[in-house]
Amino acid sequence: MAKQSAAKIKKLRGEAMRAAAERKAARSASRSPENRGDADLDAYSEVDAPWRELGLAAPARRALIDEGYYKLSDLRKTSLDAIKDLHGMGPNAIRIITSAMKKADLSFRK
Repeated sequence: MAKQSAAKIKKLRGEAMRAAAERKAARSASRSPENRGDADLDAYSEVDAPWRELGLAAPARRALIDEGYYKLSDLRKTSLDAIKDLHGMGPNAIRIITSAMKKADLSFRK
């Protein structure tokens, strides 16, 4: 499979961000868990490659994408506590993310 162009990646990221915003708005409008619909997993599969390469589980990948974090360097904008508070982030996902950030010489916001 050929590598996607930067413009294509930017377009897909924008579409995913809009979809995440729509899902977030729908989720906040619905206070009851029974009223929530199933997630469109194809939308996630287009943009979760960097998280998949790290070996993150699907709930952690979806939580990061829903919050607008599409690659490891995006996590510099937030604190570790904010990442830990995301639904779907377990101890294994936190361990994987922190070790990957150390390898990439990146750090969370204090």
